[in-house]
Amino acid sequence: MAQTAVIVTIGNEIVSGDVENTNASWLSRRLGELGLEVTMLTAIRDDLEEISAIVAVESGRAGQVFVTGGLGGTPDDITREAVAAAFGLECEPIPWLADELRGRFGPRGLGDYAARWACLPGGAEPLANPLGGAPGFCVRNVWVLPGLPREMEAMFDSIAERFVGTPIACWRRTYRTGEGQIVGILEEATSRHASVSVGSYPRFTESGPQVEVVLKSSDAAALAAAVSFVEDALGGVAIVVV
Repeated sequence: MAQTAVIVTIGNEIVSGDVENTNASWLSRRLGELGLEVTMLTAIRDDLEEISAIVAVESGRAGQVFVTGGLGGTPDDITREAVAAAFGLECEPIPWLADELRGRFGPRGLGDYAARWACLPGGAEPLANPLGGAPGFCVRNVWVLPGLPREMEAMFDSIAERFVGTPIACWRRTYRTGEGQIVGILEEATSRHASVSVGSYPRFTESGPQVEVVLKSSDAAALAAAVSFVEDALGGVAIVVV
């Protein structure tokens, strides 16, 4: 079975819809490629107690928790304190990291400002930010990444090898039909192949209804068996969209 993961994105701008939650989509795809099954995506406003509560709960249920956002230096950037509170920890300065940040940002007159980013939950492992300033960090099974997409992606890629497992393979095919016409086949596929995720995504076009059928599993043999069943069963009732 694939290891599980939860993705938590933080920020009022995400919750309000002012900014698209592209981080969650990108991370979910990358984690699936590495073999982690994402069981939940959630967005939390900039509220210390709410962030702390969700991290505390999900860190005990999921294999890994990935948090993005709230690592800057403005008043609403409270992720460090919230994650620390989730584990009953205090944020503590890491002297060598503070010195490094002062050295990088001092020439721009931002040395002391940047040094604040070195105050992390006690015992946290700092994560380098290849394309930005504020470092991420890891506490137990919680990985905290920046909110800016390019920084988040670069930081995750720098640690991705830690999560390599059996990739979750995917098969997808679009059929010219409606969900109601094939629901029985999809239900039987779900019943027969418990280790395979069976999804169906309808849309309506000028030429009529279509359904994209998507099968996913980290078990190659189980996926192949499910694909064979679905192809045979749907071949008799639906036309493949080329």
